[in-house]
Amino acid sequence: MATTYIPIFSMVIFILTVGSDAGGISIYWGQNGNEGTLAETCATGNYEYVNIAFLYSFGNGRIPRLNLAGHCDPYSNNGCTNLSADIKQCQAKGIRVMLSIGGGPGGYTLASTEDARQLATFLWNNFLGGQSSTRPLGEAVLDGIDFDIEGGTNQHWDELARYLSGYNNKGKKVYLTAAPQCPFPDAWLGNALQTGLFDYVWVQFYKNPPCQYSSGGIANLENAWKQWTTQVPATKIFLGLPAAPQAAGGGFISPSNLTSEVLPVIKGATKYGGVMLWSKYYDDQTGYSSSINGQV
Repeated sequence: MATTYIPIFSMVIFILTVGSDAGGISIYWGQNGNEGTLAETCATGNYEYVNIAFLYSFGNGRIPRLNLAGHCDPYSNNGCTNLSADIKQCQAKGIRVMLSIGGGPGGYTLASTEDARQLATFLWNNFLGGQSSTRPLGEAVLDGIDFDIEGGTNQHWDELARYLSGYNNKGKKVYLTAAPQCPFPDAWLGNALQTGLFDYVWVQFYKNPPCQYSSGGIANLENAWKQWTTQVPATKIFLGLPAAPQAAGGGFISPSNLTSEVLPVIKGATKYGGVMLWSKYYDDQTGYSSSINGQV
């Protein structure tokens, strides 16, 4: 019998991995009635995360208060409960919707450990997976809480994060995000961010000349970015930017400069998550997210 040799060809399999350069865009919505509805925001296809802003008053005996500018009044007869359908539409598209607490103006602080616990309970029952007869945004369950703390003190935010994370064992995960200023460590959230409990941190690289982009100079931003991505135990770090020159007091980067100068430098970080924009209203004016969406 003749022996037949069957050649065996080695097969080389190329595996395409999505690495640290795969990012998304986070947007703030809620502080301008002329920025379109929440459903329209999510329908653009530009955003993976939407922060509803802001719960601007809470803690130290204050009644928690939500302000959504011209969109709706949570405390009128009409209220904002119709946003529940919009939130569900966004989530059905895979977009994570957060409630942002704090913001620039407003009165908020946490006076004690018990204060942090009570706020966590309020947030759980009124915006997350708990139950309350006074849910300002209706029955929809938000994906988590965004800490945009820009005033008050630096006390007890770490405890608030721990209490909120404690609800993860109730079923749906509670995502924690934060929007610190780029000077490192952040004056208000520095301690809280070291807990390792935050999923996404969108650092505000604006209103802060020492660490923001300046025309023709990326060194300050790059140095700060390295600190944030190597010294903060969060899942992903985002580059926070104003979506228009008039959106913040400095730090605007044109889409062309962002994609040609900045993104190639910062996308190498293993914790790179994408870009955060302030805000939907200003993004509407410039089309910023549409300009960068394919390259983030």
